[in-house]
Amino acid sequence: MTSTDATTYETTAGRGPATEGLDARLVVERDAFRLDVALTAAPGEVVALLGPNGAGKTTALRALAGLAPLHGGHLRLDGAELDRTPPEARPVGVVFQDYLLFPHLTALDNVAFGPRCHGAAKAEARAQAAVWLARMGLADHAGTKPRKLSGGQAQRVALARALATRPRLLLLDEPLAALDARTRLDVRTQLRRHLAEFEAVAVLVTHDPLDAMVLADRLVVIEDGRIVQEGAPGDIARRPRTDYIAHLVGLNLYRGQAEGRAVHVDGGPLITTTDTVTGPAFVAFPPSAVTLHRDRPAAADAGNLWPCEVAGLETHGDRIRAELTGGLPLVADLATVAAAELGLHPGATVWAAVDAARTHAYLA
Repeated sequence: MTSTDATTYETTAGRGPATEGLDARLVVERDAFRLDVALTAAPGEVVALLGPNGAGKTTALRALAGLAPLHGGHLRLDGAELDRTPPEARPVGVVFQDYLLFPHLTALDNVAFGPRCHGAAKAEARAQAAVWLARMGLADHAGTKPRKLSGGQAQRVALARALATRPRLLLLDEPLAALDARTRLDVRTQLRRHLAEFEAVAVLVTHDPLDAMVLADRLVVIEDGRIVQEGAPGDIARRPRTDYIAHLVGLNLYRGQAEGRAVHVDGGPLITTTDTVTGPAFVAFPPSAVTLHRDRPAAADAGNLWPCEVAGLETHGDRIRAELTGGLPLVADLATVAAAELGLHPGATVWAAVDAARTHAYLA
């Protein structure tokens, strides 16, 4: 968007300078699926949409971009109604998962494409594009075509193209998914810096919890077209409220009835916790809080100790992750040496002990 376009948009919004951010309720119906989520975000805020496949994340992003029609709700950006505004007229920038760079254009002309579509003359658009490429550290690649760019460079060109229109809403659809692990680390750090400098609203869709934790100020978790939890990354990581979120952040999670420092798990045993809670509650602990024994520990407290069977084993970073069934289905992490000494294998019987000091309860 050129400076002239920005002035026009702010005037038609009738609110003066655009400072109000995003206020949306997105209702989209498709066959048997219904998305109904409310999203708000202040200027300068980065919101990440998380959820399993088919939850509705990409549908929400497409609705914000105007690529999927709303069947209800509303969409306001900086006080302006966008529900019936065509996609090309919205002050929205999009970075797609596969970047969708024009293969026949140089990096410079890919970035200049946006300003050109918003009415800038060719020379002005290319001058703006050169500034954005320099900000992305790509000034030396202005004349390079996409096929000769690395994955990280292509991602930054796509981001520059989206930002060159000066959007009031930036949408990022799995922006790091196409990168290898090493490049992803570097580009994630760069993207965080660029998003921190972005003055409008950014909405990020990702399956990667680390991307979400590093890049976003707030997480919105969607399951089956509904928001099941939202909040700061640290809060959600500490207090997940669904199995999907618990798996995402690497915690064992159960629901039950709490009384004092004990939670009676629905359909399961009693778990002693470090928190005092009364009423319907969740109880959570990390896999590293679990220790395994082939025989019942002679001096073990009766609490937080259950007979289990090993259902599966897999390498998890530099440790072995054991999936257990039995007295309390859970996941345990242990050192490779410990797993070997225990002779763990699918079908092996063990005793699982959980450290109560690392077990937390909170109201459901």
